[in-house]
Order: sequence, then C-alpha cells, then structure tokens
Amino acid sequence: MSEGPSDPDRRWQRDLQRGVRNAAELAKFEERAGELEGDGAGAVGDRFKVRIPASYLAHIDWSDPDDPIRKQAIPDPRELVFLPGELLDPIGDEAHSPVPHLTHRYPTRALLVPTYICSMYCRHCFRKEAINDEGTGFSMAALEPALAYIEAHTELRELILTGGDPLTLSDLQYAALRERLEAIPHLRMIRVHTRVPVSLPTRVTPELITAMGSSLMTCVVTHFNHPREISEEAIVACRRLREAGFMLLNQSVLLAGVNDRLEVMAELLEGLVYKLGAKPYYLHHCDLTRGVSHFRTSIEQGRALLRGLRGRISGLCMPEYVLDLPGGDGKVPIGPSYEQAHDGRRWCFHTWAGGLHHYREVLPSAGLGTLDPDGSR
Repeated sequence: MSEGPSDPDRRWQRDLQRGVRNAAELAKFEERAGELEGDGAGAVGDRFKVRIPASYLAHIDWSDPDDPIRKQAIPDPRELVFLPGELLDPIGDEAHSPVPHLTHRYPTRALLVPTYICSMYCRHCFRKEAINDEGTGFSMAALEPALAYIEAHTELRELILTGGDPLTLSDLQYAALRERLEAIPHLRMIRVHTRVPVSLPTRVTPELITAMGSSLMTCVVTHFNHPREISEEAIVACRRLREAGFMLLNQSVLLAGVNDRLEVMAELLEGLVYKLGAKPYYLHHCDLTRGVSHFRTSIEQGRALLRGLRGRISGLCMPEYVLDLPGGDGKVPIGPSYEQAHDGRRWCFHTWAGGLHHYREVLPSAGLGTLDPDGSR
C-alpha cells in the first residue's frame, strides 16, 4: 500500500520509534549488543537518559570505537566518573531562575524551558542532570508563572526557547506558545535553540515551519558539532528554515575526540556556512558538567585551534570561542589574542600567517583637531 500524502511528514515519528528510546533498547542492535554491554552503556543508561533516533544511529561507523558520532550518542562508562570541581549546575541556571522553567541572567534576554524532552540525549549535555531529573513534557499551565514574569519585565527583548528541545513540541503546542509570546508587547525576538535539525531533521516539516512563523523576529540556533552531522536531510531542514525567513545560527561545543582537530573543525564551520547557510555563532568551551571530563580540552588547546583557523577559512565561518562561567556569571570570550606588544599608540600584532606587523595609531591631537606626525600625543 502506498503512503498517503501526509505520510512523509510523519517520518520523524517513525524515526524515533525505530531508534533507541532507553538504555535497554540498545540491545535492539543485535550485532553490537555485546560490545555495548562490555562498554558499560547499560550502567550509564540507568543513571542518565538515553534516546537516539534511528537516522542518527545510521551515521555511526560501528567499526570505529572512536567514531565521533558514536561518542555523542552512545553512553560511555566515563560519564559515571565525577571529578572534583565538576558541578551539578555548571553554568548557574538555578541561581538565576526566579520562577520554574525560566532563567534570567542577562538584562534584555531570558531563557524559557517549555519542555525537558529531547529528540536525542547528547552525552556531553551541560543540562544532563536537570534533563534527567525533570521528566515532564509541555504544559502551558506549568509555564504560567514564567510567562507572567516575562510580561512583568519590560526590559526583556529576546526570549530564548531552550530545554530540552522546543522543537519536540507538537505543532499545536508550539503555535500556542508562540502566540502567547507574540502578545507580550516588549518582546522583539524569539530564539529557538534546538538540536532537532541535527538529530531529527525530518521533524522540520512544512507544518512545523507554519507553527513557528511569527510576527516577531525568529532566530533558530542549531547545534552541529561534526561535519558528518550535515546530512542531506539536515540540509533540507535548514533550507526550509532559511526559506521561511528565520535567521540561522549555530553553536558548537569543543569536544575532545569529536571536533578538536583543525581539519575537522574547518570542515564543520565551512559546511555550516556553505551547505546550511548557518552562521557559526559560538564555539563553547566544554563546561564543568559532571561526568564529561573525557570531552573536555584545555583552553589553550581551544585557542590554538582558533588561531589555526584564522585566515585558513572565511571570516564568515569563524565562531567566537567562549566560556560560560560557573555560577551564572555569563559568557566571556576566550579566543586567542593577536597582540604581541603595545607601547602608547604603537602596537605589534601577530598576523594570521605567523608574521609580525607593527601598527601605529593616527589620531587627532588633543584639542587641535590635527594629526600628530608620529601618531602620539
């Protein structure tokens, strides 16, 4: 029997059903079950949630124990190793949550968490503890205190939908929430932070696009971490988002063994721009989340990577390397400095190609409006 006209847009539901919905279902992959059991995936799954769509599993090279797609999806026994200094709440969400489901850390932006459900539970997630403890899906009633807070705080301009993943809401649920946000007069933008275009791109249906359409500016911030995640279906999903008029950005996390090599990161960043039309926004240093130390590089390694990218790829492809400070103090840029020396208005900079360039500022003299011949006061 042939599929009906709406069947292709239900592929994402079948994708979830045929994938892994909990740790026990890892055994569905018979030829790999013994290998996974030996890796201790089941024990990790008893502690942290596991969910992997079938299409994402299909990207894994099972012959490679260091496969970067596998590392992001399959539980690893090292997730149960908690180091001193790692944190339950690594970026201080709780300290800045005046009401449930909302975080207000910056003056004009706030985070709203409409659901703690994801299409895939990434092994490096900085909210893995909160997502693990909060099993609830969407409820407009549960969001009422947060929505009342947003209405009362007229300084807010951007509302960031995060989670969990806001695009796991049904079309009707998302549309109802979007309409409620549109009715708040001081809001100017909705930002949707989502992994769905990566892990479940078939969810980005024409019906979802319609539900997302808004009188407010809408920015979709995706989360691609490796060039192999830029699948044909991901390209289609991002094209639909772009053609709907949404601003498209991407945030990646610097992950050891996944994207910490220069050639891999360059391919990812160029693929984001040239294949998806998504501007690389932030490259996050891996947070102090408990049990993810095997993903964490040093800051110096991250700086060296960014320095190697400068000039090698287009400036349009360059993200800002940031650290989200513990305790809720916000993000700070931690990329490499190109200043070699500085004396008054005389500077010396490292060039992208490894040379040095001496530069002299030329500014008006104090009170005269003329230029000093040597550029100094």
